Amino acid sequence: MTAPAHDDVIEATRLWLERAVIGLNLCPFAKAVHARQQIRYVVSAARSEEELLADLEAELRHLAAVSPEEVDTTLLVHPWVLQDFLDYNDFLDLADDAVDALGLAGELQIASFHPDYQFAGTGPDDIENYSNRAPYPILHLLREASVDKAVAAFPEAEQIYQRNIETLRALGHEGWARLNLPPGPADA
Repeated sequence: MTAPAHDDVIEATRLWLERAVIGLNLCPFAKAVHARQQIRYVVSAARSEEELLADLEAELRHLAAVSPEEVDTTLLVHPWVLQDFLDYNDFLDLADDAVDALGLAGELQIASFHPDYQFAGTGPDDIENYSNRAPYPILHLLREASVDKAVAAFPEAEQIYQRNIETLRALGHEGWARLNLPPGPADA
């Protein structure tokens, strides 16, 4: 795999966020923080799980220390480690343990995105998996207070998952391809 340039990773991530996540309204909460420029994009140089865990801990501390008006959420993109989805999925337990170890449980949480994301009970090519597919593996650090506030403001937030499935099924693979998203490592 050719190493992508830092700026290319950020640009691919921004385009995915704008065209897929916001453009398809897969996350109705993303548009506001994007418009207010409260998303921190960090590209990890990690080449091992240990290095990524150190970067994750640093970013968790950073997010906890800054005001939500400055940075409401962080996308920790890690293009050189955990390319295999099963390895990535296993790492999420370590990521949650890091939140707990830093005393940030109840304050911060982690959502996950990966180029090969696959929900339990789905096939690898099932379109509903695309709600969590990104050009590169991403650990999305969220403030629980912001999530709670967004959920309270959004009617029927518990139905977002089902609505996303319906949106993606209506779009299909051809429609997804028309989003013209930059290729990640799995596509290159």
